Amino acid sequence: MTVLALRHMREELRFMATTPTAPGQVRPGDGSDPQPAGHIGRIVAASLATGLIAALLLVAAPFISPEENDVTGAVLCGFAVGWAMLAILSTRYTDQPQRWAAVPALFMGLGGLVLIGFGSSSREVLNWVWPPVLLALVIWMFVRARRQLHSRSRRWLLYPVLAVLAVASVGGGYQTVREAGDANAYPMPGQLIDVGGHHLHLNCTGTGSPTVILEPGGGDFSSVMAWIAPAVAADTRVCVYDRAGRGWSEPADSPQDATQIAIDLHTLLQRGNVPGPYVLAGHSFGGLYILTYADRYPGDVAGMVPIDSTNPATHADRARATAYDSGSYDAVTDRVAALGATAARIGLVRLVGSFGYGDLPPQSRDEVRAKTATADYASGWIDEFVQANASGAEAAMLTNFGDKPLVVLTAGAETDAAHDTAQNKLATLSTDSSHRVVEGASHPGLITDERYAKATTRAILDVVSSVRNNQPLVK
Repeated sequence: MTVLALRHMREELRFMATTPTAPGQVRPGDGSDPQPAGHIGRIVAASLATGLIAALLLVAAPFISPEENDVTGAVLCGFAVGWAMLAILSTRYTDQPQRWAAVPALFMGLGGLVLIGFGSSSREVLNWVWPPVLLALVIWMFVRARRQLHSRSRRWLLYPVLAVLAVASVGGGYQTVREAGDANAYPMPGQLIDVGGHHLHLNCTGTGSPTVILEPGGGDFSSVMAWIAPAVAADTRVCVYDRAGRGWSEPADSPQDATQIAIDLHTLLQRGNVPGPYVLAGHSFGGLYILTYADRYPGDVAGMVPIDSTNPATHADRARATAYDSGSYDAVTDRVAALGATAARIGLVRLVGSFGYGDLPPQSRDEVRAKTATADYASGWIDEFVQANASGAEAAMLTNFGDKPLVVLTAGAETDAAHDTAQNKLATLSTDSSHRVVEGASHPGLITDERYAKATTRAILDVVSSVRNNQPLVK
């Protein structure tokens, strides 16, 4: 029995010596330290959350410039922190080390620093490079995580993040290719003119006097006037232009409130050799801009047509507009505008805008969809709406248009008592005015829908005729 027992013990020891141990398991008596099991799911969640919080904090940090490149770089650096945490904490505290996470941390961290330090000079190259590199990285990360991360957090947390990164890379690549194609598909009509630090697009057609200047609404540019401009050009000279950051115009460094827009337009017309007098027609926000122009340069303006104009500020509105801390407010909105530009870089703005402007002629519709999908457009659009209070207050400075012809157009399908009252008040600026409600017309339809654009064209030509013949408006 003793011999048999000793032989049996010898066999047991030989079996234990040749059997591999499970991760984190310790052989009795071997003196090795166990690997900590840890909670890998919690570490994955905490790391990803930390990356998001770090990105938000860096974007808001005062030492980060509110420029697009710096804000995007700050976001990438914040995400890099999260991936670095996953690599370090999983290796230190769990038996499932995710050392692969150091690679996206390095990629995003270096990419963010390059954008912050050299963004402006490297942006064009980076737009072509980062989408395929990121997509390849995401595929590699997916494979590594599937092999090394054995936790429900892989499916519920990590995979959704990787899916977002993959969509961003595909969208970014598509946006870059489409922008390059759009530049060839939609050549600029007219000319670019330096107005002091940036160039604006101006296109004039037709002959005759007075010259009509068309001012598109908020976020829009010259191509949205495709129904109106040719019809007006059959009777007189008409000029369409793009505000800074719109259409074919370059972005500007300064905030684009109504006063700055009026100054730029005045410079554009002078340097573009477009003599007055002018009949100004402005849609939506464009109504604020033509009112401000008429107040600032009254000798240049012979008549006006506010097309369902945004209403100028009241006295109470002006008081509220000056009640906030404009410095801190602008700092926040500048960063939001930069994030909007980043969203355009990955194709989100193009996706949202691909269904709009369907009532325009096909060529103009496609031009608008292409030009409103750019980063410059997204940033400028946000800035324009941020400046709405200031623009409304500046437009309200015009209190007397004398006896110059004025037709106020209102969209009948999207009005109410308050808007009607404000539009009626707008018509009192001149002793020679008419307030016309276009029944059935929506706010955008007054320019984009051919049927209602005819009513807009008729109003403009009525003012042109009144100026040309020095006769009161036909009511």
